[in-house]
Amino acid sequence: MEQIQLGSSGVTTSRIGLGTWAIGGWMWGGTDEQESIATIRAAVERGVTLIDTAPVYGFGRSEEIVGKALAADGLRARVQIATKVGINWRDGKPYRDARPARIRKEIEDSLRRLRTDFIDLYQVHWPDLETPIAETAGILEELRREGKIRVIGVSNFSPAQMSSFQAVAKLDAVQSPYNLFEREIEADVLPYARSAGLTVLSYGALCRGLLSGRMTPTTTFEGDDLRNVDPKFQGTRFREYLDAVEELKALAHRRFDHSVLALAVRWVLDQGPTIALWGARHPGQLDPIEQIEGWHLDQSARDEIDAILKRCVVHPASPEFMAPPDVRPPEAQLSGRQPV
Repeated sequence: MEQIQLGSSGVTTSRIGLGTWAIGGWMWGGTDEQESIATIRAAVERGVTLIDTAPVYGFGRSEEIVGKALAADGLRARVQIATKVGINWRDGKPYRDARPARIRKEIEDSLRRLRTDFIDLYQVHWPDLETPIAETAGILEELRREGKIRVIGVSNFSPAQMSSFQAVAKLDAVQSPYNLFEREIEADVLPYARSAGLTVLSYGALCRGLLSGRMTPTTTFEGDDLRNVDPKFQGTRFREYLDAVEELKALAHRRFDHSVLALAVRWVLDQGPTIALWGARHPGQLDPIEQIEGWHLDQSARDEIDAILKRCVVHPASPEFMAPPDVRPPEAQLSGRQPV
């Protein structure tokens, strides 16, 4: 498995990471603990050393499952745990909260759920527009110096916000939505990361399953599945994206004798200092990992991919719908209440 250093931290990890949002169950139609544990362990056995999670994924459930999966057989020593901070919730509804007191409580909760003494990569999940960035950065730098975290990252931050953060704390990573269909960060975040020496964790590398190659126009999603509200999976747009996937599938087979999934992940890895976060809920979904190594996309393939997207996706949709509210609810503003 290809490796990469997180910024200039000295911490090295695999360039494919396991994303565990779906494992938490919330917004993904529930979870199966034993299947999830088996998936995490299968990822490690396949050479994945980065496990990315967050407290809000299932309101603690994802972190608990990750901690349980890594507690046996010395697996914790073989991986780097990446989790997040700065999203609170009330009555099952998330909101941004990166106040220092909140972060102090949240890290203790995460350490307990993850069954570990330290977190390898601690990321501010979303910028809290009501808390000065300097305050958030300052408390994370304190935690790093205390040894509770090894590397500091941010997620969904703009270059201006990262610059403000770096004035106070050492920043080594940024996590953003990035895949063949969602390329907004190429205009700002990706160039900034390259110039600042940051590693980019690309979440949604398979665009919530669109690039797995398994979906058809009759595919449906159950319960609270995020894709029921994702504009990419609705009506005419869904058909446009599926048409693009079919053409990408043909390209991948004709040019590289690989699946469209392998093409999508390889594309992310070929974009620079990137890590592709691969969401999986069943061990078998990780089988294609072996197709990712040992090859690269040439310029003609990149050009053909761009032409396919331009031709097929007439009404592109951004990932902005996933952003939590910009402001805290009034009751949280008044009480400063922490999650249970």
